[in-house]
Amino acid sequence: MRVLIVKISALGDVIHALPTLAWLKSTDPSIEIDWLVEEGFAPLLEGHSLVRRIHRLGLKRWRRQGWLASLKGVKKTIAELRRENYDLVLDLQGNSKSGLFTLFSGGALRYGFDRDGVREWLNLFATNRKVSLGADSHHISDRSLAVTRAAFPGDREITLAGPMEIQPQAAASVAEQLAAHHIDQQPLLVLQYGTTWTTKLWPLDCWQDLVVKLCDQENLRPVLIWGNEEEREACKAISHVSNGRALIWPRGTLPELAALLQRADLVIGGDTGPIHIAAAVGTSTVSLFRVTDATRNGPRGDQHIRLQSPLDCAPCLRKSCSRDEECGHSISVNQVLTAIRLLLPGENL
Repeated sequence: MRVLIVKISALGDVIHALPTLAWLKSTDPSIEIDWLVEEGFAPLLEGHSLVRRIHRLGLKRWRRQGWLASLKGVKKTIAELRRENYDLVLDLQGNSKSGLFTLFSGGALRYGFDRDGVREWLNLFATNRKVSLGADSHHISDRSLAVTRAAFPGDREITLAGPMEIQPQAAASVAEQLAAHHIDQQPLLVLQYGTTWTTKLWPLDCWQDLVVKLCDQENLRPVLIWGNEEEREACKAISHVSNGRALIWPRGTLPELAALLQRADLVIGGDTGPIHIAAAVGTSTVSLFRVTDATRNGPRGDQHIRLQSPLDCAPCLRKSCSRDEECGHSISVNQVLTAIRLLLPGENL
């Protein structure tokens, strides 16, 4: 059987959908799985042993080139999908964009969310098997698994995160850089300041206070990662208060980021892609949640600690708020340090 997964974006959502791979292969190891994804996130799936083929969408790039390029790109992608003769399609996105490719994929069986689960109602026209989400599908990964399990029933154990595989070349590059900075023989803490929304951010002064305290402990030299220039400037400000002891990691490829997070002993950050990648590669995390729901989005399992803002309005899903500063500081540095003490082996912080 040949199955197509339609999960186009965003980074964290793609990572949250990975457990569907393990579920499908546990049902029938001979199943061939392809994945339709935005080209910017495709490198994380390249070479994955459970994925036969990746279909790359260049939607952002096509839009920059104009409507004609978008039309040509969409038509070419649909033609590629139809040539594969998929037996079944799993639309795990639930919006109009994913629905377009699901509808015209040529798959006879097209599974997706029902009207209460879709993100955009037009998606309902794309699927002919609509799955209702129960109370046990609160976590975002379980939403994807609910659709998958409807198509491939069973009572097997559910994978909480991943699997994500590390590319050997990326692992070698990261190992070389760690050795060059002389931090390959000590506990490795990776800190992710940035998020997609400002209301998801933990305040800069909290990060600075945390880093100073971590650097004052023996053999701890945190690594700061960033994804854009604004985040890089924040990392500079964090590193500055540590007198440069906190290392600003050079931005590399997504596979190299995954390799770094896999090498880490602990990753600390907000509700953002690197935290979810860390969980998918088996690294412990301390995650900070303000406007989003830790029980819905956060890494699960004993090796993860999720800290939720205690304000009565959290999680509110607001991208701007008059209580932003209060909310940000409602998760204290001492709370984060306590979580680190619990998860970082062999350290007495």
